[in-house]
Amino acid sequence: MSRRTPKLPSWLPVDPYILALLGTVGLAALLPASGVAAPVASGASTGAVGLLFFLYGARLSTREALDGVRHWRLHVTVLVCTFVAFPLLGLAARGLVPFVLTPDLYNGLLFLCLVPSTIQSSIAFTSIARGNVPAAICAGSFSSIAGIVITPLLAAGLLGNSGGGFSADSLLKIVLQLLVPFLAGQFLRRWVGGFLVRHKKVLGYVDRGSILLVVYSAFSEGMVRGIWHQVSVVRLGALLVVEAVLLAAMLALTWYGAKRLGFDRGDRIAIQFAGSKKSLAAGLPMASVLFGAQASLAVLPLMLFHQMQLMVCAVIAKRRARDPLPGRLAQADTDADADMDADSGTTGTCTDADMDADAAPSGQGRTPGVRTGR
Repeated sequence: MSRRTPKLPSWLPVDPYILALLGTVGLAALLPASGVAAPVASGASTGAVGLLFFLYGARLSTREALDGVRHWRLHVTVLVCTFVAFPLLGLAARGLVPFVLTPDLYNGLLFLCLVPSTIQSSIAFTSIARGNVPAAICAGSFSSIAGIVITPLLAAGLLGNSGGGFSADSLLKIVLQLLVPFLAGQFLRRWVGGFLVRHKKVLGYVDRGSILLVVYSAFSEGMVRGIWHQVSVVRLGALLVVEAVLLAAMLALTWYGAKRLGFDRGDRIAIQFAGSKKSLAAGLPMASVLFGAQASLAVLPLMLFHQMQLMVCAVIAKRRARDPLPGRLAQADTDADADMDADSGTTGTCTDADMDADAAPSGQGRTPGVRTGR
């Protein structure tokens, strides 16, 4: 008799990389970088941020992303949801301070609202739900590219001095650590793009390792400075409730708002998944640059929201997949599913670590499968 390995429910994606992030936080709590090790960890973190954004720039195909401009209404809708609706809800949550959220947790919540959307998980969920996958590719790419500039500018304008003391020097640091490496990657893409494609899996580990290093450095500094003593279990519970309400509001706004704007079912699915989600991969390194010593608390809301959005969107995608389709669309979807299953042999939910740049569009003629592991 063969013994079956127990599996988690498909509607409950537990991202192994989230567990790695939590383990890194635990390591920083037990063995924080202090003394002579602190500047070494800080310097390594700075280098890792620059490397991350260089790889983001080298992977993102601007030409292919711009091919989707013809569907500009959808992309503008996603950008408005990501960089207008989300920040407005974040500003409205200011009334919860100090009764529900501490000022530091609120700053992290507001920063979460300014982060760009995802690419990989948006594509995977849109594919599972039988939505407009090419639109999800373009919308996620536009959001990621725009977020390189828009997120730091919004943070400087909305967070002010609470974000770690924004100044001309801070903005210069943002340009040097985020924008310059990204543009360098875009410029060198024609020469290094083939290498990145051939070593995609290995570089994925470089991405993840770099982010773990950024998290360790940020949380180590927070431990040394005693920041975590300011957060109680009750406050964390309140933060989870607030984030659940925020996610529910954006899911409803993107779905029913897109319906009022006249988008069809496939476009509405792409808008809902791309417009209601936030990128952990882009947000973590940005926070380390923007918040400095306060980065550990600033990224906590984003880490919690990321796992929450994966779990909720997985359930929604599975239910959307069971929606009846018109005859012609149903036949086309059946054919696409057969091709996808033959190619990948896998189905399921997106449980990756939101390594969005690694899933940058490589062509829109083929529907991405739901192969989400690395």
